[in-house]
Amino acid sequence: MPTDTANLKSQRMNYAPANLNPENDLPKGFLDFLLPLHKRFTPWQQKLIAKRAEVLEASHRGKLPNYLPASDATTSNWQIEVPEWCADQRNQMTGPADDAELTVKLLNSGSPAVMIDMEDSTANLWDHIMLAIQNTVAAYKYELGYDDKKRQKRITVQRSKTVTWVRPRGLHVSQGGVIRNEIMSASLFDLAMIWYQINPATLPHNFSVYIPKSESAEEAFWWRDLFQAFAKQKSLPQNYIKCMALVEAHPLAYQMEEFLFNLREHCLGLNLGRWDYMASLIDFMLEDPNWILPDRNTIPHDVAFFQNFRTLMPEICHKHGAHAIGGMTALYPSRTDAELNERALKVLKQEKKNEADCLMDGAWTGHPDQNEIAVAQFPYPNQIAKRPNLPNSHPDLRPVPKGVGATTLAGTRAAVRTVIRYRNGVLNGKGASLLDGYMEDLATDRIYRLMIAQRVLHKVRVQDDEGKSVEHSPDLVTHIFDEELAKIQKDLPAEIDTTAAKTLPEARRIAEEMITQGHHSPV
Repeated sequence: MPTDTANLKSQRMNYAPANLNPENDLPKGFLDFLLPLHKRFTPWQQKLIAKRAEVLEASHRGKLPNYLPASDATTSNWQIEVPEWCADQRNQMTGPADDAELTVKLLNSGSPAVMIDMEDSTANLWDHIMLAIQNTVAAYKYELGYDDKKRQKRITVQRSKTVTWVRPRGLHVSQGGVIRNEIMSASLFDLAMIWYQINPATLPHNFSVYIPKSESAEEAFWWRDLFQAFAKQKSLPQNYIKCMALVEAHPLAYQMEEFLFNLREHCLGLNLGRWDYMASLIDFMLEDPNWILPDRNTIPHDVAFFQNFRTLMPEICHKHGAHAIGGMTALYPSRTDAELNERALKVLKQEKKNEADCLMDGAWTGHPDQNEIAVAQFPYPNQIAKRPNLPNSHPDLRPVPKGVGATTLAGTRAAVRTVIRYRNGVLNGKGASLLDGYMEDLATDRIYRLMIAQRVLHKVRVQDDEGKSVEHSPDLVTHIFDEELAKIQKDLPAEIDTTAAKTLPEARRIAEEMITQGHHSPV
């Protein structure tokens, strides 16, 4: 879809280099494959983005997301058949696709499944996206590898029963510069580049996609039609491409059954993307002074707004024969810090056990050391035959978090410190960074930015270090940003070397600007 150059530059998106020649610099013949898809799917994507903005604006005016009226999706008897190769999804490991070494380690870990991620944990920069695509294609061909210096050998992806998923950038993201003076759906570009370069006949199972950031059941049709267009291009059955979908936007939590119904020829399960979901929940409830989120790391894993959602998802998925997958554990194990490692694995076990008790069929982790513990918490191979006994088929999905956790100035400081460090990682090409034992990606960065914005908007009062009551204000936040930046610069954290330290002031500026100017979308 054409647009003027000035308008292009005003949008926050990834741009291809100005000198890109798509006919020569992208795979031979790819442009001929891409252009008809672009003309069909990008205008549709842009309309869906506009509808999302309308729903968010309506929520801020008091018209909150809610369950849809009864329909064939909720009243008729329809079923999804999970193929044998996908029956065991007790642990789905995930890591950034632009990191070849980690991708190989995850694929060789013995985990039931691995999601190669081009979204939240990969920096949305042209070089990194292109590397992520290259690594993904190489992984599918069993050619991806890295040089192990300790063992002095080349380690490559090994053939196994591990199910491989790929997560492209979401529908909310546009890609600039592939076609001059036009924007394109990043989801389309990512998947088209991969699909064009692989031979499905060589894959150990159907090509499988993890759909991120959906916000309505209607959006399922975009993915359905894209999958079917891909299958037609290679003369494959219409339902060949399979997928799972993350439910990480508050409106979609009320439309899970309808979304699954609309994608029933392809979708094998839903996933509770709890960190993005928490951010979305704050975003949609931002104007409500009663819905104030406490400090993130004081929120229990079984808090009501998660738990109600966490028990509803298996009911909907299992009713129709599909998987229900739990979320990511952010606390990361350590092979050098015994105390942190013990705490991380203890939290992992508790969280996964809770998800299994809620009848989830599996969950996410991000480190090979987590695989065995995570898998052990879930019954083999899944719990699809079980249904939770819900007292209410339409539970409250946004109970006010009163009496949960703590709301403190220290929590605000920790949030500021994290968003500076995370944004600095992005400026240096990292979509995910290990910060103080937590693996932080775009989702957790967004939680913190929204948490700070919410506290300023509602002038939340907390006690300072001297026990005095202080009000969250723009000036207070600026002061905290100044102080935390100075502390980081004085005593550089482990993830910041002297080169990366040079971008800290810019990271601080961008992070605060995103908060003060209300840039809360997941980009």
